[in-house]
Amino acid sequence: MNSRNYLIILLFTVSNFVSGQEIIWPLQKCFDIALENSLDVKMKQLEISKAQKEYYNPLLNLLPSISLVGSHSYDFGSTIDPSTNGRVSSDIQYDNFYLNADISILDFNMLATAKKNKIAIEKSKISKAVVAYEYKMQLLERYFEALYTQELVKIQKEQLINTKYNQERIEKEVILGKKPKSDLYDIQLSYSQEEKRILETEQLFELQKIQLFQLMNITDESIVNVVFQPYFLNENPEEIELFQNQNLINNPTIRLAELAYKSSLKDITIQQASKLPSISAYYTLSSFYYNPLNQPDAAVTNFKTQIDNNQSQQIGFQLRVPVFNGFKNNKKITSTKIESERIKLVVEQEKIKIRKQLEQEIAKKKQYLQIKENLNTNLLLAEKSFKTTQAKFLHDKVNAFEYTSVKNQLLSAEYNILKNNLLLQYTSLKINLLKNNTL
Repeated sequence: MNSRNYLIILLFTVSNFVSGQEIIWPLQKCFDIALENSLDVKMKQLEISKAQKEYYNPLLNLLPSISLVGSHSYDFGSTIDPSTNGRVSSDIQYDNFYLNADISILDFNMLATAKKNKIAIEKSKISKAVVAYEYKMQLLERYFEALYTQELVKIQKEQLINTKYNQERIEKEVILGKKPKSDLYDIQLSYSQEEKRILETEQLFELQKIQLFQLMNITDESIVNVVFQPYFLNENPEEIELFQNQNLINNPTIRLAELAYKSSLKDITIQQASKLPSISAYYTLSSFYYNPLNQPDAAVTNFKTQIDNNQSQQIGFQLRVPVFNGFKNNKKITSTKIESERIKLVVEQEKIKIRKQLEQEIAKKKQYLQIKENLNTNLLLAEKSFKTTQAKFLHDKVNAFEYTSVKNQLLSAEYNILKNNLLLQYTSLKINLLKNNTL
């Protein structure tokens, strides 16, 4: 059996590492459940809803703003008689009623603000994607840390079975007087050390599972039986070169920086709009009622008649043209432009940062592929060396110390293969997240 087939069988063999019914947890399941439970993601969703409520279509500005105003007052002493509009010495009760309607016909500030609020909706959505992206990066790292430890235990237990077999054989030979007790002590020490390593690895795996499930905000899952799912990727160096030459990067952190720059341009437009004219229209319907006080002989028309007779209407248009405000607008516009240029540099900074990360991960991936063949060769040679040493050990050609040394060489070769394959998987998935925010 070649080394690749041996490793595939080893990784997918059901071990005694878990008890009871196994619960398979693939990486995508971790992502889905973690994002569903994430409080940060839920808060970002609320920000999206808030931004959607704050946005309104500019056409809504054409709807009038209508208000109804009423006032009740008393004038004492020398006052104006509303019926004659002349000054009299009297006390008068006075009631005014107004119906006002204002319409903004053209306001560049409102138009620019509405467009900025629309960008704010996109920003809140991408901000949520950034939180999810960073969360998935953490999950990916924790998942593969636990996956490596899980598979490491399987290799260690396979080696322990072989050591157990040799220990039992030597015990029988010592009883028969065919081997000295020193050989038994050596193999017992080796077995004890392997058991200790397995226990330490199992304890580490248990802690890593707890940390991963805590990261996913899961507390009611029985993690004892959880098994993480390894898988193999068919990597082709030519595909890496093609992937590396692609310029398109769909990373949410870059998109968020681009939207921040786009929003800053709208800030400039808003500041510039304060220098532009605005046009509005208005309509007013008003009436009043008066009643002289302490004048029992005064002839006063009833309330309804006065309201009907005293009605007046006014309609008009207003053009507002800013002329001078002490150069405040110019300074604000200049300051906003400077801030916009700073944000533009942030966009480039994010692009450079992601490209650097991609270059590093692609370089790592190439290195893992380059060393893979060498590691397979080492494993094959270690297997052959172990087989011959095992045969010699059975025929007393080598002692227990030499046997353990060769056995550790095989174990080390298996460790290296496992680590390299999982690092290759991890790096490939990390590249996909960096480039496209997907697995």
